[in-house]
Amino acid sequence: MDFRLTKEEALFQKMCRQFALNEVEPIAAEIDEQERYPEETVQKLMKYGLMGIQFPKEVGGSGGNYVCYTIAIEEMSRVCATTGAIISAHGTLGAWPIYAFGTPEQKEKWLRPLITAKEGAKLGAFGLTEPNAGTDSAAQQTVAVKQEDGSYIMNGSKVFITGGGRADTYVVFAMTDKSKGNHGISAFIVESTFPGFSVGKIENKMGLHGVHTSEIGIVPKENLLGQEGKGFKICMQTLNVGRIGIAGNLGL
Repeated sequence: MDFRLTKEEALFQKMCRQFALNEVEPIAAEIDEQERYPEETVQKLMKYGLMGIQFPKEVGGSGGNYVCYTIAIEEMSRVCATTGAIISAHGTLGAWPIYAFGTPEQKEKWLRPLITAKEGAKLGAFGLTEPNAGTDSAAQQTVAVKQEDGSYIMNGSKVFITGGGRADTYVVFAMTDKSKGNHGISAFIVESTFPGFSVGKIENKMGLHGVHTSEIGIVPKENLLGQEGKGFKICMQTLNVGRIGIAGNLGL
């Protein structure tokens, strides 16, 4: 197997490196010291299509591949780990599950605004971890109760959500049938504007200070992603894809 970059990928790497040196590095220390979200940088990443680089153009993405996606994360992380983590979490955790499991209508309504190359595009996040349920997803307490009209009332809280408080669209996991354990988990698309949605405290971390990690109390109502009871599968496949971004963020 030939691991050398193609001509196009090498040019893309050069562009990303220049962007990182000119736009990201000058404020990297400030972002970390002040623990603030690098909004100005994210808007530029959106404008140039780096927040949706790996998605096909027909769904709103930039039409690149996962090599380009990894290059973008690596080059940003060389000078600012926060910026690399934002691209990674948004692309694989926030946007990818909608791309992979969403209906055409869901992709048009929620995916396209996340990955279209323009300033002011929306940001995505992934809500799995809870105060008493980290890697043990079957122990989560967030529940989604189906109503007569087919909608859901969701109650619960999530913690350590990368992009929490800044994201517009969340893929959230909740129990729709606790008796089935992992097979009773379902995935939902939740907007930050839903009634009952609230953001708790911003956690103090050892690093990545510009990536806000929040506790999110959620009481939204609908937007099932995929089939009911298939949330664990969606979660595991999303986390597998997310490992690509983590490797890029760490420079592995």
